[in-house]
Amino acid sequence: MKTIRIVAAAALIGASTIALHVVQARQAGVTRAELQRQDLSVPGREVIQVRVELEPGVVFPNHTHPGEEIIYVLEGTWQYEIAGKPVTARAGDVLFIPARTIHSAKNVGNGKAAELATYLVEKGQPLLSLVK
Repeated sequence: MKTIRIVAAAALIGASTIALHVVQARQAGVTRAELQRQDLSVPGREVIQVRVELEPGVVFPNHTHPGEEIIYVLEGTWQYEIAGKPVTARAGDVLFIPARTIHSAKNVGNGKAAELATYLVEKGQPLLSLVK
């Protein structure tokens, strides 16, 4: 009986994590398109590249990643808050966000903002976790 409860609890936690990921991916005004996912030569690590787009005025709330994030701004003007410090970035700018660092992003321009996000992360972990 105890084993059944443990398995049920694990399934519930897993389902909650998947549901949270789906909700995050469908936030209004946010488009996230995974471009590639490849194993790295370091065991248990992978690289994931995602094109992220925000409509004008849209904020992607505080979150973390289970590894480093390298950002190349493709278009628009972004206002990031990284570990409590504001950073403005425009097309052609790059940023580095250390693993598990709390950060958010906002499109502060008049048009669409787009970035290429490259994640060097632990395999099997949710790519993105919201922080309250």
